[in-house]
Amino acid sequence: MPALPYDVYDADHHLYEPAEAFLRHLPEKFANDFYFVDVKGRTKLVIAGQLSDYIPNPTFEVVAGPGTHEKWYRAENPEGLTMREMTGKPVRPPAEWRSGDGRLAVMDQQGVHSALVFPTLASVVEERLNHKPEAMAALFHSLNLWTAEEWGFARENRLFSVPMISLSDLDLAIEELETVLNAGARCIGIRPAPVPGFRGSRSPGFVEFDPFWARVEEAGIFVCLHTSDSGYDKIYRWWTGGAGEYQPFESDAFKATLNTLGRPIADTISALICHGMLDRFPNIRLISVENGAEWVRPLIRRLGKAFGQMPKAFKRDPRETFRSQIFVAPFYEDDTVELAKDIPVERILFGSDFPHPEGLAAPLDYVKEFAGFDEAAIKRVFHTNLKGLLTGVRD
Repeated sequence: MPALPYDVYDADHHLYEPAEAFLRHLPEKFANDFYFVDVKGRTKLVIAGQLSDYIPNPTFEVVAGPGTHEKWYRAENPEGLTMREMTGKPVRPPAEWRSGDGRLAVMDQQGVHSALVFPTLASVVEERLNHKPEAMAALFHSLNLWTAEEWGFARENRLFSVPMISLSDLDLAIEELETVLNAGARCIGIRPAPVPGFRGSRSPGFVEFDPFWARVEEAGIFVCLHTSDSGYDKIYRWWTGGAGEYQPFESDAFKATLNTLGRPIADTISALICHGMLDRFPNIRLISVENGAEWVRPLIRRLGKAFGQMPKAFKRDPRETFRSQIFVAPFYEDDTVELAKDIPVERILFGSDFPHPEGLAAPLDYVKEFAGFDEAAIKRVFHTNLKGLLTGVRD
């Protein structure tokens, strides 16, 4: 493994959570909202009464190996293979991937000192249960309790599991925030998407959510906006006669051009800026994880144009709000030199996505993507920026 002369902080590790993570603490009244069934010898997830293939193997008994999708995401596919063909033979996740102590041992081998760890299966919950706020909250509460018990939220001050919270029911969201803060969480995860509700979806930047954001700011934690199923595959269905559930491993050229990854994060950050949340809470820090960086420049340009057209709609230049309060973890296939022209290097993070197939097999190979940066800037990306967020040291 390559090595760096300082502790490396990785903003994007993942756990492959077992079914027990959601079921151990789930009240019986929600048993029909989330359960597993056998379909022709394969375990599948039923959520909100519907069989889901969003994650093809929801028990993660076998998975795609780390780095197997690298050429796909670098658009290096002259043979025209499908993503499934590129993936090759699936692997059984070793025990070290599925426990806190095991993950620390893997990180030692990788040359990674510290990492944020996100759940994987949690990404299916909100979009499929958006009509049942109480069930969403119960599933995330169960997951967070299991995570606290099995992984901890600050294991050895190196492994920082990210608890997930839905804002759909504000009171339950605040209650869950207190639960994870008391358990030692250094950050929380919020889906980059409109907040679902009985009266329709709405922006998380609306004033109605201020009690939650006020507590976040008071606690001094940061907020992770990690890619999820944000519901933007509806755009694909508009154009294709109501096609079925989005399936990440299926190849479709039209879907690949729709930017269903960049739009949710750009729209969410736009909402949080334009609806004033980040002005009302200037000490809140948001990090964009596993959303790439292609969306950054177009959004900053749109914010600048809106400011020029409607300066009284903002307390300050929204581009400065972005550059002061938003951190971005780019993909390895992104142009990092161009990104650094749009946001300060103090706002760029390293995120490997280990052990998912979209990442690199050896996470620190990512350093090669920063060849155009000097050593001080590289240290910022791989060490100082995330360490500062975790320790509360602000630049």
